[in-house]
Amino acid sequence: MTTGDDRAAFVAALGDLLASWHLPRATGRVYGQLLLNADPASLDDLGTTLELSKGAVSTAVRELVSWGLARTIPQPGSRRLLVDAAGGFDQLLAASHARTRVFVRVLRDGTRLADDDHAKSRLTEVADFFTAYIDAGDAMLRDRTTHTAEGTHDR
Repeated sequence: MTTGDDRAAFVAALGDLLASWHLPRATGRVYGQLLLNADPASLDDLGTTLELSKGAVSTAVRELVSWGLARTIPQPGSRRLLVDAAGGFDQLLAASHARTRVFVRVLRDGTRLADDDHAKSRLTEVADFFTAYIDAGDAMLRDRTTHTAEGTHDR
């Protein structure tokens, strides 16, 4: 059985981790809390539990939704939303790939602007590296989907 202190430590650790990725610490804390919750939570509940302002929670939720790590659930007849953690790894990788594809496109477009062949080669090398990252991640997702469909990846 876990204690409230264990949960708080997990939430704090996720906040610190996401902060190391240059995301607000509050975003990581909100994500950690959502991952631990059995049910979707209101912004007010998240703020109270995490001792964060409504503005900090709202900003964190928008960031998590933009990364595909959370989803909002409108409440009929109310302006209030509930928030739930979205799946996790698959969504994070898919969101990362979407952003990386844009980055690769910009790099490839930049090759025509390069001063010389050395600069063009450097741009191409970086673009190729990130393309390989996307390809490897896509292969992991396909493998994960295949194993899950076959029932060999259940946890």
